[in-house]
Amino acid sequence: MPTAEVCRRHGLSPTTSYKLKAKYGGMEVSEAARLKALEDENAKLKRLLADTMLDNVVLKDLLGKS
Repeated sequence: MPTAEVCRRHGLSPTTSYKLKAKYGGMEVSEAARLKALEDENAKLKRLLADTMLDNVVLKDLLGKS
């Protein structure tokens, strides 16, 4: 089945299909799931770091104004 037909059936643009193929092509399902889990964990850790850095800035401002 042509790529364009698969994309049309699943509501994807061909560009999205090619990007997904470039990112996940050649991976097993378990590898792709692990990659997704690591990306989610990385995003969570980045948010935690940003929150901590913001807290530090606020505390420094409070201590500096006293």
